[in-house]
Amino acid sequence: MKYNRFGYLIGEGFGNVFKNKKSTGASLMIMCATMIIFGIFLILTENINHFVQEVESAQGMQVFINTDATDEQVEQIGEKIRKLDGVSTAVFVSKEEGLNHMKEKFGDKKDLLDGYDDNNILPDSYVVTLTDLTKSKEVQEQILTFDHIKKITASDETVTTLINLANGIKIVTGVILILLIVISIFIIANTIKLTVHARRKEISIMKYVGATNGFIRWPFMVEGMIIGIVSSIISIAVVGTAYSMLAEEMVNSSFMQKINMSLVTFSDMFNSIIFVYMLLGIGIGAIGSVISMRKYLKV
Repeated sequence: MKYNRFGYLIGEGFGNVFKNKKSTGASLMIMCATMIIFGIFLILTENINHFVQEVESAQGMQVFINTDATDEQVEQIGEKIRKLDGVSTAVFVSKEEGLNHMKEKFGDKKDLLDGYDDNNILPDSYVVTLTDLTKSKEVQEQILTFDHIKKITASDETVTTLINLANGIKIVTGVILILLIVISIFIIANTIKLTVHARRKEISIMKYVGATNGFIRWPFMVEGMIIGIVSSIISIAVVGTAYSMLAEEMVNSSFMQKINMSLVTFSDMFNSIIFVYMLLGIGIGAIGSVISMRKYLKV
């Protein structure tokens, strides 16, 4: 009996979808449009976070050590740096390596450094990378308290800009998500309201013969959830195809190869995207249905 009742409610929900083809089609189109827009911002956020993580793994600071420090003291400084919270790696750079690296930067003019040796240009140093860019200043302050530290060079402006950019994108995406959810609920509610209005006499009769609000409401909730699920599937297909084609073009571009940055593949984001889309689709459809039914279920 319970199985038959459940089957009836599901069947009625599917039936409502096909009975109201025009309103269902309009609802699908608008919901797909809003979910595709959200998908664009979601993918943008994922790539911004990916860029920040890549920079975090490469962006670092260089800690220069006084020339009077012994080899043992230099090694101890490296160990102390690696133990700091927020430090990912601390790679030792000798005087010789520092000088060779500087010559590489000078390029054709590296002969200008021939009159110098590694002892009177650059001291020993450590190139430090961080697990979290927000801890850059904190780590620098702690390192400066160590003995035999000469100076620290770091791209603090770049770090701050990246953090602000990532936070800004997250805020914008969150606001857009809320707006799109509100719009989608409004669309679903009004679409199902047309169906409910057309069947208001039938609903009144069902109320008179003792049908519960839940029994009356469920077919319309199923209708809303079906519209949400179908919209999600279409949106995922459109966004995934478009992004995969665009990402392939961008990755192979000279600009991306020059800055040595990669994009997140759609397959890497697929699980999170399908979860978010299905959650939104089912949730928006169900909430929209409940809102549209309130007027007609009042005792």
